[in-house]
Amino acid sequence: MSWAEQAAAARLEDDVVLLRPVEAGDRAAVQDVAMDPDIWRYFVSRVETEQEFDSFFETMLADLKARKRIPFVVIDKASGRIAGSMSYGNLAEPDGRMEIGWSWLGRDYRGQGLNRPAKRLLLRFAFTVLGAERVEFKTDVLNEQARAGLLGIGAVEEGVLRSFNPMPGGRRRDAIFYSVLRTEWPGVDRILAAAAAAVAR
Repeated sequence: MSWAEQAAAARLEDDVVLLRPVEAGDRAAVQDVAMDPDIWRYFVSRVETEQEFDSFFETMLADLKARKRIPFVVIDKASGRIAGSMSYGNLAEPDGRMEIGWSWLGRDYRGQGLNRPAKRLLLRFAFTVLGAERVEFKTDVLNEQARAGLLGIGAVEEGVLRSFNPMPGGRRRDAIFYSVLRTEWPGVDRILAAAAAAVAR
């Protein structure tokens, strides 16, 4: 099976979070946490109205069906509720390269110790099951919180691609890239395991 096919069939979980591909029946639960303008401040699209949410959610389903992107819902196991979403995308399987992105958590779930476990599960599956050589991340150069979060999971900052894409409101975004390589994964895994143990104490 291709990377996309394997990812689309995956359920990734630990004691804290469960990640599974989005389903049509998740619409209401996703909308409950997605209608927060703070989430979309640095995204290339906005989700502020019912129509914008419908477009956003239908794109998730369409991308999954086309195997263009594999959007996962992030479920907080303590509450059993959907907390947000993260995706595999830009699946360049012949080059051994992929991206983890489109990541967001609802207001009640930010800073609650869900991001690192979720990223750890996605990285582990990418390296140990799919056999990726490189997993990359990108964000807006202005998004200091996301940049700190990526360094916090052990990703390496690589550089800025200037005027990478347009943003709502007319600004051109400078995108900053980060990555984890296969050779770095054991060390990154140790960082994330130590972070998880510290939260559990």
